Amino acid sequence: MSSKLIAPSVLAADFANLQRDIEMVNNSEADWFHIDIMDGVFVPNISFGMPVLKAITEHAKKTIDVHLMIVDPDRYIKTFAELGSDVLTVHYEACTHLHRTLQAIKAEGMKAGVALNPHTNINLLEDTINDLDLVCIMSVNPGFGGQNFIENTYNKVKQLKELIVRKGANTQIEIDGGVTDKNAKRLVDAGADVLVAGSYVFKSSNQLETVKGLKAIANS
Repeated sequence: MSSKLIAPSVLAADFANLQRDIEMVNNSEADWFHIDIMDGVFVPNISFGMPVLKAITEHAKKTIDVHLMIVDPDRYIKTFAELGSDVLTVHYEACTHLHRTLQAIKAEGMKAGVALNPHTNINLLEDTINDLDLVCIMSVNPGFGGQNFIENTYNKVKQLKELIVRKGANTQIEIDGGVTDKNAKRLVDAGADVLVAGSYVFKSSNQLETVKGLKAIANS
């Protein structure tokens, strides 16, 4: 069984000390950097754009997992590839031609992911699951960090896992929002492969220990 991955969400980092926090993730047992790009249109918040991402990727020594919460993501696929993204996730709700978008992401040499808002049904991925390297299930409403975890997430993870198995896909399941030591094990048991943790990691008093603990729980 492959190791479960921890992806600290840079949105929760201290932007005044961004390099320090990036180095912390480099030195931790975390596996990926999860980076949220928000445009203030698709979600009611604006995070950071290309210059900040460029600064992050210059220092980051681990997989760059970019989550686009933006309208019309197709316009920027090439740019995100050039900035060093390894995984590029678009929102199902933002893509009129999802299959084409996924092809464009892969053509740039990145892994292709799709994110689902809490109200979006797993069944909508029936036709694209074999084209997806990753599905990111939003366990909070996208836009702001520090929200409470939505309990229906466990059911969605199980449904998605069933779909992946039934279709013989190799898709990883990522959970984004409200992940802590309290729900990590249950999420992994339901089928999750990658746990995104923001506030839980960056607001803790000992970030390295927090990551280590979460990784241990996820792989216990």
